[in-house]
Amino acid sequence: MITQATDTDIAALAEMASHIWHNSTPDELRAAFAEIIGAEDAICYIHYCGEMPVGFAQCSLRRDYVEGTSSSPVGYLEGIFVQEGYRNRGYAGALLAACEAWAQRKGCTEFASDCELDNTDSYRFHQAMGFVEANRVICFTKPIGKTEERR
Repeated sequence: MITQATDTDIAALAEMASHIWHNSTPDELRAAFAEIIGAEDAICYIHYCGEMPVGFAQCSLRRDYVEGTSSSPVGYLEGIFVQEGYRNRGYAGALLAACEAWAQRKGCTEFASDCELDNTDSYRFHQAMGFVEANRVICFTKPIGKTEERR
């Protein structure tokens, strides 16, 4: 069963999201989901098997440039996850379909996503769901300024 996530789902969302967003703490994820739930330009869906949350998808509307698109806003899959023992049952595809339907209701004619270059599972999922690769990018950073300020 897929439903729109509510405040009562925040802990479950944060737990599942911690498996894909390793740079965020559970507290940060709970705070982020608390902001997303109820937001006009974002939504989370959660998939339950009985009373057990087994997957989620988060999407938003992006009005800035989205690689490979020509319209605005664009529906954007921010994250999707299904628990290990529940994969390959169509749950991720159903969560994605809910996100796409939401984006269409919001007036979007395009939907986009991204994944890390080394995330082959995510890459294969996106291909299987009909996404077409738009670009590859490697981002760089470096510190600037006085050496003392960088320590």
